[in-house]
Amino acid sequence: MAMTWDQVVAMATALPGVAEGTWWRSPGLNVGGKSFARLRDEAEGGLVLLCEPTEKEALLASGDPAFYTTPHYDGYPCILIDLDTVDRQQLAELLDSAWWLRAPAKLRRARQGA
Repeated sequence: MAMTWDQVVAMATALPGVAEGTWWRSPGLNVGGKSFARLRDEAEGGLVLLCEPTEKEALLASGDPAFYTTPHYDGYPCILIDLDTVDRQQLAELLDSAWWLRAPAKLRRARQGA
């Protein structure tokens, strides 16, 4: 089932300190003033999501059509996600991982103690 931007926002804003904003003049999500996801309005569409380079490699190697990249994003720690085909649970896990990469230390510590 296709995911909408509003559904992505709802999933992400359930995480501590996440707010809607902009990233490269596109609708985005940030935590502690740092962006970690944005809706692409470029030709290929999809979602740009921050991730570890090794995770990006694994997602691309999986052969899952929900995950892709373009030459522009080669070498950049972000995976492109097709919202029409991504698994909802997997997207939730990836949003959580991106949150951990960007969240300020205070928020990370508070969440670990929860």
